Amino acid sequence: MRKQGAPPLHIWTHMQKQLSISIGQCSKAGRKEINQDFHGALIPCGPALALKGISVLVTDGISSSTVSQIAAESAVKSFLTDYYCTSDTWSVKTSALRVIRAANSWLYAETKRNIDAYNMDSGYVCTFSALVLKSHAAHIFHVGDSRIYRMEGGALEQLTQDHRTVVSSVQSYLARAMGMAESVDIDYRRVAISEGDVFILATDGVFEHCTAQDMSHALKAAQGDFDAAAEKIVQRAYENGSHDNLTIQIVRIDSLPPRDVTDTIGLSRTLPVPPLLEAGQGFEGYTVLRPLHANHRSHIYLVEDSETGQRAALKIPSMALRDDGPYLQHFMMEDWIAKRINSAHVVKAFPHSRRQNYIYTVSEYIEGQTLAQWIIDNPACELEAMRGIIEQIATGLRALHRKEMIHQDLRPENIMITADGTVKIIDFGAASIAGVSEAMPMHDIEGLKGALQYAAPEYFIGGPVSKSADYYALGVIAYQMLTGRLPYGTQVAKLRTPAQLKSLKYISARQQNSHIPDWLDGALKKAVNPAPHLRYAALSEFVADIRTPNKAFSAARNRPLAERNPVAFWKGISAFLAVIVVVLLSRLNQ
Repeated sequence: MRKQGAPPLHIWTHMQKQLSISIGQCSKAGRKEINQDFHGALIPCGPALALKGISVLVTDGISSSTVSQIAAESAVKSFLTDYYCTSDTWSVKTSALRVIRAANSWLYAETKRNIDAYNMDSGYVCTFSALVLKSHAAHIFHVGDSRIYRMEGGALEQLTQDHRTVVSSVQSYLARAMGMAESVDIDYRRVAISEGDVFILATDGVFEHCTAQDMSHALKAAQGDFDAAAEKIVQRAYENGSHDNLTIQIVRIDSLPPRDVTDTIGLSRTLPVPPLLEAGQGFEGYTVLRPLHANHRSHIYLVEDSETGQRAALKIPSMALRDDGPYLQHFMMEDWIAKRINSAHVVKAFPHSRRQNYIYTVSEYIEGQTLAQWIIDNPACELEAMRGIIEQIATGLRALHRKEMIHQDLRPENIMITADGTVKIIDFGAASIAGVSEAMPMHDIEGLKGALQYAAPEYFIGGPVSKSADYYALGVIAYQMLTGRLPYGTQVAKLRTPAQLKSLKYISARQQNSHIPDWLDGALKKAVNPAPHLRYAALSEFVADIRTPNKAFSAARNRPLAERNPVAFWKGISAFLAVIVVVLLSRLNQ
């Protein structure tokens, strides 16, 4: 962060395959006694560069307030501090919006503590414009009338919209700003970036008195010295009669990274797939004890750490998929996910610090059985047993969803039950992660939807996928535990268009198991509704409804048939009348 009088700042990185920029900045009070503008930039090192990106910000305090410069400085500093402390799995948008809203609440609260608590013109109020560069995108967050531009050729493309209300040709006022109200609407925009792109952040003291041509000439004359260019643009605005504070930042994109998110995921491009392992073999500091599971996608082994003696599950990709780049990236992402989830109901990553020479993952060894085997062993599942398992799965799902992760392959084969009854979700090979998907292309949809029986209808018709898809899968699992069957049979996997959703007919769980109460059948039906917006809005609601009768479902059963299903009612009436007509005709003919 830098204000007037600070030494020049030139920032760029020389490492290959990283996001790198050149930046120049200048901020002056101009003809005013106090500089109420503030600006800052942060270029992190290590994984944070790929996970969080580079932040560049400018703020402008309102001139009517004697404390707005504090607001401007606080807004910048809080963002640069707090944004990089948010979860690695959150998207840029989620992380930034939460931090900005928290800063707004603090500024508003500070104003309320002052003597002029109800006079926003004297409060902790400022504009806010932030540019977050991550991977191949620029994320723009904006409140107020500072501006962010992109320069192309000699022209400026304004990427933000001024939140200013014009009263007349000589009078206007700020319509939206940080600290002005208890909550704040924040403009968000995402734009693709390319190497050589130039972005400009400026306060109104600069852009109202300096043309695009002035800025373009200054950049050319500076010959890559962006601090000199920024200084010249500020001086030009001052000479053109600006009476306001003058702040500008110039950012050029020097290089872009490949679309890898972390070093862990990047290993999928450089490390080989290991050969099949055998019992007794040493591998990467582990001793292979025995195979645990194998299919066409992967092989899992029980191994023992040669240093600590701890047992773990080591997973390697199938040799048949050694050239499948997207699959290998998602395979490596499993370890990344497991390291970031802390839940007793989600499999944990096994701690290891040795250099990795092959593509594999290591997780805790779970001694027990899959839910698929449990269902086979317990065909007549009691209600309480179902509730206990579903509640634990829901707890694990919530831990994933809080990190903006969607499992996308929730099925009995991917759920383990330990000897003491603890339920754990495993296998994140199909998981979708908001913060990761911004920088890495995801699997083709065919690779994401896992077992067809548990995949939500939206996968098959190309609709948007959300955590509601995991809710659907959980509902199918609960239904299967109680009935041994699926709520729509095999019909879901045949869907291809939205119109075909209407053909899906829910098979009442009571038809399969007469011991299931009406209200529980209603809860299951809602959980697996083909339309995502008609399912449960939260896992807690579903968990509550499978344990405690919901009057809405019981009431639905008690309503007359004419209300519940008018078509069936009138068909029945018609059939009854037809029988009477036939009987009467037969008597007349006697």
